[in-house]
Amino acid sequence: MKPILMQFDTDALPSSFDRVVAVDAGVEQLFSYGNVNGENVTGLVHGAIFTRGPADLKHTAIFIGGSNVLEGERLLNKVTKTFFGPMRVSVMMDSNGCNTTAAAAVAIAKKHMKLEGASAIVLGATGPVGQRVSELLALEKAEVTLVSRTLDRAESTRDAIRARFPDARINRSSASTPEETEAACSGHQLVFAAGAAGICFLTEGSLARIEGLKLAVDLNAVPPVGIADISPMDKATDKSGVICYGALGVGGLKMKVHKQAIRSLFANNDQVLETQPIYELALQVAGL
Repeated sequence: MKPILMQFDTDALPSSFDRVVAVDAGVEQLFSYGNVNGENVTGLVHGAIFTRGPADLKHTAIFIGGSNVLEGERLLNKVTKTFFGPMRVSVMMDSNGCNTTAAAAVAIAKKHMKLEGASAIVLGATGPVGQRVSELLALEKAEVTLVSRTLDRAESTRDAIRARFPDARINRSSASTPEETEAACSGHQLVFAAGAAGICFLTEGSLARIEGLKLAVDLNAVPPVGIADISPMDKATDKSGVICYGALGVGGLKMKVHKQAIRSLFANNDQVLETQPIYELALQVAGL
């Protein structure tokens, strides 16, 4: 029986990136649908779960993607609520690469230092990737500071993470200029830049001036990058005593995790791969 991956994309055109990765992961049959939403997804899910017997449903899986992460989360919720009893298939949500990117970034940090008790700061922490990086750092028992341009947004993200991890050690801060951001980073061992394309949080020379900094990860590959001292190609590059990773330096592990996650969907029919399960997979792929 041939494995089938159904791609549910919230955008009008299903992502070509996600299609290529699925094929490279070994998917033989890829059914791609665009403009999928909570109103029209039920019939698609029924088509996935009613065409094969329960014992064969592990050969069908669903991938949820698209550029809108919030819509992807809503779609995941609708899909999983449509399942019942043994009538279900494994599903993965990685809208805009949010989960695989965050998982790879934190796994890379763990390769270089102990995260439990470490002081980390996340710039652009209220965005889809930043929130997930912050959540995973909290899961690893790091002390995390969330930075946003407005304190209200940082507090909202902090409260959302604490709702899932009541013991999380999370602070919040606001910064609207590179000077304010650099000051907020002082004394932190790790900095993650996870903002939207085109936002430079830290200007050239900042890394050398941040006291106590050991590792910096910039997840933006589009100029201007999020941390001016870091090139997208940097991979464990030492700059002023700081280990640096750029977006493409993280991308190698992110791609391996993405492909392995897709392959793993066909091991059984009851997996839901989102932030934490994908992070666990990233740790395995990274050999941790």
